[in-house]
Amino acid sequence: MTNQPNNPLHGVTLEVLLTKLVDEYGFEKLAKMVEIRCFTHDPSIKSSLNFLRQTPWARQKVENLYLDLVDPRF
Repeated sequence: MTNQPNNPLHGVTLEVLLTKLVDEYGFEKLAKMVEIRCFTHDPSIKSSLNFLRQTPWARQKVENLYLDLVDPRF
């Protein structure tokens, strides 16, 4: 495994990241912050994970939102 000391997402799984965002904001607010269907229509962690794993642009938006939450410097 590669050491990535400057990568703030190193060691954070997509599931942990998404769960933290949902706990903090809820799906309704997340849907307003990142307009993707998996947050607006019958949202769940499982369906959102499936979508985000297959859609790089959406995953990048969610990762950026997470970085803003945990460390606004990024």
